[in-house]
Amino acid sequence: MIKFGPSGNSVAFTLSGNSKSEQSAVWVKNMGLSCFEYSFGRGVSISDEKAISIGKAFSDAGVEISVHAPYYINFANPDDDMAEKSYEYVLQSAKKVKLMGGKRVVFHPASQGKMKREQAVELTIRRLEILRDKIYENGLDDLIFCPETMGKLGQIGTIEEVTRFCLIDKIYVPAVDFGHVNARECGSLKTEKDYLDRLNYMLNELGYEKMKNFHIHFSKIEYSAKGEVRHLTFEDNHYGPNFEPLSNALKKLGLEPFIVCESAGTQDIDALKMQNIYLGN
Repeated sequence: MIKFGPSGNSVAFTLSGNSKSEQSAVWVKNMGLSCFEYSFGRGVSISDEKAISIGKAFSDAGVEISVHAPYYINFANPDDDMAEKSYEYVLQSAKKVKLMGGKRVVFHPASQGKMKREQAVELTIRRLEILRDKIYENGLDDLIFCPETMGKLGQIGTIEEVTRFCLIDKIYVPAVDFGHVNARECGSLKTEKDYLDRLNYMLNELGYEKMKNFHIHFSKIEYSAKGEVRHLTFEDNHYGPNFEPLSNALKKLGLEPFIVCESAGTQDIDALKMQNIYLGN
């Protein structure tokens, strides 16, 4: 089934006196939401015991948890030693999410740097093939790993690039951040057809089974000529994108993704708004 939930804890969560990740599970459940994304954005620093404790809280609440690997992963870094660190960041994230009882690891693929675009993409593909081998060697192939579409022009992660990455192996499933797509394309997502065009492209390349429960990040994002500037809330009426046409496209295609809201501070409230739009409430 389709799932909706926030990325991390909202301002309201903190103002209500909550501070522990275990409390996030009950908060999300009480809002009527069904998923949550835990961020390792600045590093994988929690103990195994903490991961198990968090996992129990989410299991008891019936809320599915995913994780976002550290933000500084870059599989197009020309330095092999730095690439080794990126492998380890993903593997560490995967080991923790497994302890949490989750199944999904979202990660940023790469940055272009000074390389030509195609050179950076090809290097990323080679590194993701190595990462695949490490995932199998570590017995983590029962998880799925989600390379994310990125919002800045200098980052590797267009819909087409992420689709290529997900052709490497069954363990790779796309994380489509539609706010990022809209930002890097300067406001391209407006109509149901705009979403259908992109989703149909991925379906044709990857197949329905891989795409049925793919991963989505959604928020409104301010952008400039270079792409993403900052995340906004659903109160913004200038930048978009809007969720309604995506909701219609998902229903039309029979897709039931894991939808994570990344609004700035209102991610739980806006996740609920998306759920209500989808359910027609």
